[in-house]
Amino acid sequence: MLRNIMDDVGAAIDRATDPKFGRDGLNIIVSTDRRASLADAEKVVEGYGAGKTMPLAGVPVVVKDNIATLSMPTTCASRILRGYTSPYEATAITRLRDRGAVAIAKANMDEFAMGSSTEHSAYGPTKNPVCPTHSPGGSSGGSAAAVAAGIAPIALGSETGGSVRQPAAFCGVVGVKPTYGRVSRYGLVAFGSSLDQIGVCARSVREAAMATYAIAGRDPLDSTSADLPVPETPEPVKAYRDVTLAGVTVGIPKEYFPESLHPGVRARCDAAIEVLRGLGATIKDVSLPHSSLAIPVYYVIAPAEASSNLARFDGVRYGPRWNDTGDLRGLYDATRTHGFGPEVQRRIMIGTYVLSHGYYDAYYKKAQAVRTLIAQDFHEVFAGGVNVLFTPTTPTPAFELGSVTDPYEMYLADIFTVTANLAGIPGISIPIGRSDGLPIGGQFLATHFDEPTMFHVAAALESALGEEAHA
Repeated sequence: MLRNIMDDVGAAIDRATDPKFGRDGLNIIVSTDRRASLADAEKVVEGYGAGKTMPLAGVPVVVKDNIATLSMPTTCASRILRGYTSPYEATAITRLRDRGAVAIAKANMDEFAMGSSTEHSAYGPTKNPVCPTHSPGGSSGGSAAAVAAGIAPIALGSETGGSVRQPAAFCGVVGVKPTYGRVSRYGLVAFGSSLDQIGVCARSVREAAMATYAIAGRDPLDSTSADLPVPETPEPVKAYRDVTLAGVTVGIPKEYFPESLHPGVRARCDAAIEVLRGLGATIKDVSLPHSSLAIPVYYVIAPAEASSNLARFDGVRYGPRWNDTGDLRGLYDATRTHGFGPEVQRRIMIGTYVLSHGYYDAYYKKAQAVRTLIAQDFHEVFAGGVNVLFTPTTPTPAFELGSVTDPYEMYLADIFTVTANLAGIPGISIPIGRSDGLPIGGQFLATHFDEPTMFHVAAALESALGEEAHA
């Protein structure tokens, strides 16, 4: 067992450093530190040999490049943080290490997590391992692709508007967004602080649940983390061959099944609903009437928070600087102009505009009011006896790289996922089949802190679908 840990970690590092996963290939991995990762593996062997309980002993993990690690750079795939290595690590990383997992690499992403395709990266775009001409989704495209490519069984990503679930759907893996406050945000580079959440990509619901619970729990370093108990034994570790969903009510929100929904996505979702019905679940049509406003609300609130959070990247405190001639205004202008990519600049300008004098009440304040209505929609549905909601994760399968050039059209890729971030509820995407060879994801949403029910139903559908989920 102890030798297997070192062998498994070494093999995972070899995969992560394989050129086919680097910039000359699928461009999934942006940095590694073999010496540090092997040293961590040796500590796992020592702890395991001494009898320490380590449920994730020797499990290799790939980490999104906006989650702070001590041994590898944390650059958020941006020129403005080129070469930056954090002096501290994220609580999620510490908790994974305490449970025996080993971080082996950092994954590519959309710059500062702003994007839905992993094309907005200083390292260049990541390719989808299932179909390299297509996008892996974003912004955690590198994390989802790392799992899909077999580099590691688990990867950490981050979500602000669907950035774990959407790429998980595009790459045919499982993606989890926990309840806001379930997992500490300490060490996650902030984009939209009221929306951001560290999440998990994994090969199966069981592995995703184990990793989610491993990093969950109250953290004194994050005042927004919830002081609630974390389930000791997640339900998905049990076998689901003879599972029944009798007594479970699955809501189907009509707003998530528009006429414009891609026919392949609709067909796979309809089939999944029938499987849930066959498992004994009660299927109930429901409505979330304010969902149609989620995209405009999100793209007021998230850029506003980004405008504030990214003000710290000015060429003085982090990373390289441009035009360092003693003119402070010139330094700021040059550093931020050259350091930030066009999508980040676009969102900073939008955010600054909606927060400016004369526009705060017209845009930001109204967006927050509608956000409350979106959250109330979910509360009313769950209070009405629905245990989980089932929806498509994305309106289409993965699109071709470079095919979406209109920013608004790109934003619509998250139309089914942003509501969970706005409401703060948990969500999971699991593979439910393919259309023209491209993966399709089905999404379950649950009420606040009810990840156990969400995992239970998702694992039941995953087990019932079997190989059909990837066919």
